[in-house]
Amino acid sequence: MPLRSTRLPRDAVHHPLFARVYARVSVVAEERAGIGAHREELLAGLSGRVIEIGAGNGLNFAHYPRQVSEVVAIEPERTLRRMATTSALRADVPVDVVPGVAEALPVKSEAFDAAVTSLVLCSVRDLTRALREIRRVLRPGGELRFFEHGRAEGRAMATAQQALDRTVWPLLFGGCHTGRDTLSALEDAGFEIGAYRRLRVPEQGPQLPTSAHVLGVARRPSA
Repeated sequence: MPLRSTRLPRDAVHHPLFARVYARVSVVAEERAGIGAHREELLAGLSGRVIEIGAGNGLNFAHYPRQVSEVVAIEPERTLRRMATTSALRADVPVDVVPGVAEALPVKSEAFDAAVTSLVLCSVRDLTRALREIRRVLRPGGELRFFEHGRAEGRAMATAQQALDRTVWPLLFGGCHTGRDTLSALEDAGFEIGAYRRLRVPEQGPQLPTSAHVLGVARRPSA
């Protein structure tokens, strides 16, 4: 498939230490924090060609239904991309792991039936541009499945998130921002919001800056 050219370098995102820490923590969180079950819900019923944005170490790959004909998995971070490539070999569906960033996806317009973002929109450098790119590569009527952490509903935690995002959090956690408003950003980018639900991860224990999550579906309008 011809790729869309981009001026960004292959490793525009480079966080090798964070990538190794994330890989270990994410595997533990699959069961202990219930992330695996959320991935299963996120991907249920998908079919056709899918683009996954920010595939990380490839933990979604095991959950894609067999009706999916191909997954193009975009991952900008070299260490995580190597891990994702290994995970792709064990998947039940064809997965092609390629370098790229969300703000300049290296694929044709309207080439995919569905797109997936999973715990990645918090860390893209330009959220508006990234969502417009996802909209570009989806066919009209195509779905975006999203599972993201973001802005807390309580005022005190939302204020704490803002303070963290302006100071230490992105520096410590690979560019992650705790308080982004996923639903508003999707609407601003021209998506139609479908069914979604808010959840807390992990379900039990103290509330963290990253506890507030939203899981749902948005669509590129058909017209």
